[in-house]
Amino acid sequence: MNAGTGDRGELFVDGIDRGRTDGARSGRGAVTGGGTVLFSDAPGGGSPSAVPASARPRATGAAGAADAGAASVPQARPAPLPRPGGVPARARKAGRWAKVAQRMVPHDLQPEVLRVELTELGDAFRAYQRRPEPDLAVLAELHDRKARAFALWADVTADASLREEADRAAAAARTTREMDANRRGLPVGGEGPVVERLLTRGQGVHAREVLEHVRTGSPFPEAEARLAVLMLTLRAARAGTGNVTGQDLGGWLQGDAERVLQGLVDVGWLLLPQDVTADDALMSRPEEPTRITVPTLIPTQPRPFFFGKVTRARLSGWAQKVVGDRKLRKKKAGAATRLLAVYTAAHSRPDGCLGAVGEDAGPALDEVAQFCGLRPEDVAEHAGLLVAAGWLAEGADTADGRLRGRLAERVLPLSGLL
Repeated sequence: MNAGTGDRGELFVDGIDRGRTDGARSGRGAVTGGGTVLFSDAPGGGSPSAVPASARPRATGAAGAADAGAASVPQARPAPLPRPGGVPARARKAGRWAKVAQRMVPHDLQPEVLRVELTELGDAFRAYQRRPEPDLAVLAELHDRKARAFALWADVTADASLREEADRAAAAARTTREMDANRRGLPVGGEGPVVERLLTRGQGVHAREVLEHVRTGSPFPEAEARLAVLMLTLRAARAGTGNVTGQDLGGWLQGDAERVLQGLVDVGWLLLPQDVTADDALMSRPEEPTRITVPTLIPTQPRPFFFGKVTRARLSGWAQKVVGDRKLRKKKAGAATRLLAVYTAAHSRPDGCLGAVGEDAGPALDEVAQFCGLRPEDVAEHAGLLVAAGWLAEGADTADGRLRGRLAERVLPLSGLL
């Protein structure tokens, strides 16, 4: 190791790496052995007080004062301040403190198994938040653990707020498990085959809102017009405008397409671009679709429903799959029968049964008939056509003013998840 002085009389020391050690100071005669060398990384933080008194030079007068000033070094770094929450970082690292649901777990909490569970639970929630993708089954289990742990914590401490937190965690576990079951196509409770659903439960709610809007607001009572109103409403649901092709219109309305489309234009429910007729719209191709406008759905008007573009596209695709079902086409099902297929799909539970949970009676026949443009007594005939097409399972009936039945297994993915 070599020592020398810099331009300003400061001492430098070359270490093994020939690097300069900053912070070294010397008194007079440092190079010749008459002074004392101090290092900033010496024991005690480089403070003169850390050097034994016997090793420090005795200086008197002005020269001694200058030497003492030159030998001074920076003070040691102050101890770190406590982290937010008032808990020192060292104590947290030592495992004396833990945090779960914005609550500190006392390090002396008894029983020990409860303190360990709360500590691990907080770590598990934080680890879940760092996951790249959500897993609702895992999240539901975490909420269950939290509900049990906080209930025991409330018993131990007699803290009512902990009991409330436990109840909220139990409710969150149930809701999360239902969401997971809906997304995976399982009935609530976890039993039954896994079905890849086209709609989520929330999208099913929006689908029924659109169907109700068509049931009460169609400008014509006949089934063909109602089917056109349904499909065009889904195309223009967000901005009041949408695109259709001749293939779309012909697939929905078959030979009645031009008559129905012109009727909707005549009453002002539908607007076509200037110089575009109903016949022109029927000739439009996918690369040049016809732009249609539904005035009642323009955002400047009071709107009957609100959802985003993803939901709009999903609902439109869902309705198209129902209306264009291969077996329904093979049976040459008319507009009323296909509207009934749409209604039964939207008003079915995850297991396919018609009607909401606890309503085994099924939807009211009057509402079903109005939506489909039928008389109530004619619904049974069209339900029979759906059974023949494999849309409804055997045993569908319309007794006591209700439509009872269940979706066939092949169309369970289209259930509205009531």
